[in-house]
Amino acid sequence: MKDKEIWDLLISKAKEVQNHRILSPFIECGQVGAALMTKSGNIYTGVCIDTASTLGICAERNAIHTMITNGESQIDRIVCIDSKGNAGAPCGACRELIMQLDKDSKEIKFLMNKNTYEYVTMKELVPNWWGYDRFESKKEQ
Repeated sequence: MKDKEIWDLLISKAKEVQNHRILSPFIECGQVGAALMTKSGNIYTGVCIDTASTLGICAERNAIHTMITNGESQIDRIVCIDSKGNAGAPCGACRELIMQLDKDSKEIKFLMNKNTYEYVTMKELVPNWWGYDRFESKKEQ
């Protein structure tokens, strides 16, 4: 599968799970959808869940948690589609979780523009990440 085809598939999967709804006076969800592809080629999706407290979760982290639940932890690329249909960058909490997943997380591609297929790598989004040394020290043990 070509790069553009992979991005199109992930965009489609992220849009498929979007379904804005109000669950209660405290929770609404589904405005944002995310899809990721692991290095082994599996796709996982998630939606944002917004709450009246800090218990909510972004679509990207939701997809990552599903991936982890299914026994994987190495991501190749991620797409996040917002409520206006645009691709966008992860928030700080998502960036941090993504970087902590694997020593090679800095190479994960994150789609920035679904029309031009422009993407950035996590090392571009988090250029001076604090945790690189910890991955290096784990090798020595």
